[in-house]
Amino acid sequence: MAALLFASRMPECPYEIVLVTGDKPGAAGLTLAEAEGVPVARLPAYKPKEKAEFYAALDKVLHKAGVEQIALAGFMRIVPADFIERWAGRIVNIHPSLLPKYKGLDTHARAMAAGDVKVGCSVHEVTAELDDGPVLGQIEVAVLPGDTTESLAARVLIAEHQLYPATLARFVMRDRTPEARLGRLRAIAMELPGAEETVSHGMPCFRIAGGKMFAYFTHDHHGDGIVAMIVKTSGPDEQAQLIDQDPDIYYRPAYFGPSGWVGMRLDSSDVDWDHVAARVEQSWKLIAPRKLLGMREF
Repeated sequence: MAALLFASRMPECPYEIVLVTGDKPGAAGLTLAEAEGVPVARLPAYKPKEKAEFYAALDKVLHKAGVEQIALAGFMRIVPADFIERWAGRIVNIHPSLLPKYKGLDTHARAMAAGDVKVGCSVHEVTAELDDGPVLGQIEVAVLPGDTTESLAARVLIAEHQLYPATLARFVMRDRTPEARLGRLRAIAMELPGAEETVSHGMPCFRIAGGKMFAYFTHDHHGDGIVAMIVKTSGPDEQAQLIDQDPDIYYRPAYFGPSGWVGMRLDSSDVDWDHVAARVEQSWKLIAPRKLLGMREF
């Protein structure tokens, strides 16, 4: 946890720690986080029969703090399947072995007993099956002559402190790259009847069956540094209204703006993809021929 916290202070780090919590209210990590000015939630320790109440409380404090991703660090509990389902694809964990080898406990003793010359650590997505989610990153650590489980564990811990912040940084950015945002837009646009993808003005774009365009994807268009889509509106009045209502999302794009198109930013951390889909469909409707409109239920 401390390694993740201090790494988050680096200028290039893409994640921010907004809350530290756990299942032991007296854990030293919570005291450290408080001293570093990070919000802390000291949830009461629970007994097996109180498990449901604990995870309900945990879910509540995570949402209240605005948590987007969960990074487990020394959380030695098997997380319930219903909690994992609610946070699917947003929980990661670090494990002191080269997964899929040695899931569970006593990893170093088991590796040494097997005569392994390389051990290591893994960061993986958390799924309902113990230590079985997709591996996101690993570091190998050599077993030295005379190693004990304690000396080996201490060296693997150094590797963990290097691996986890770097892997978490990549994980939180996985859906925020321009390529990922284009992929989401592509999936939305290509569901519309008659849609096909092409390139125009140096940008990926979507049109109807070799005809008119209804959406463009832009990344640093005219040097503006923005990741966005450009879609049609009914005219300058609607364009101006959208920009006036939400200038953090909508803007008047260079070259396209005078024709009534509007830019919609896709580079924030909380893109409303349902809203994106609605705007793409509205743009499509403005140019779709009647026979295609009849294929779409509104």
